[in-house]
Amino acid sequence: MSRPMAIATALALMAASPLAAQAPAGGVQALAWMEGAWAGEKDGVAMEELWTAPRGGTLLGLHRDVKGQRLLSWEFLRIQATDAGIVYFASPRSAPPTPFKMVEVGGKRVVFENKEHDFPQRILYWVDAKGALHARIEGPQGDKTVSEEWVWTRAK
Repeated sequence: MSRPMAIATALALMAASPLAAQAPAGGVQALAWMEGAWAGEKDGVAMEELWTAPRGGTLLGLHRDVKGQRLLSWEFLRIQATDAGIVYFASPRSAPPTPFKMVEVGGKRVVFENKEHDFPQRILYWVDAKGALHARIEGPQGDKTVSEEWVWTRAK
């Protein structure tokens, strides 16, 4: 293989590598598609997720699950550009934040991961073809991998 061809091949491979996906052009701006108020319902549970516009290197979020008049769960969320890359910080029920580093991003899909955390170890967000926002958490529990998923549409 000629030297120019080898260099072009190496550059193409680097651009396609997972490391290239860790630093999207524009930082957290690449996740602007998450912005807004999202709502859904499953098994009588009203689910909401709110995300601010990406400003100051961050998106701020809030999640809430309510059944009837009873608050079942809530979580404070932050996606922030850090020296380590883009990190998703989850604070369920006001717990100290747990970091999940962005490991994949493309189009309207992003994956965050923390292999040191018990559960979840992966957090995924994506928008489907109909415009619904999905969030999925995954990780080990006992001897199997389990997951939970939420689906929301834009709140009116």
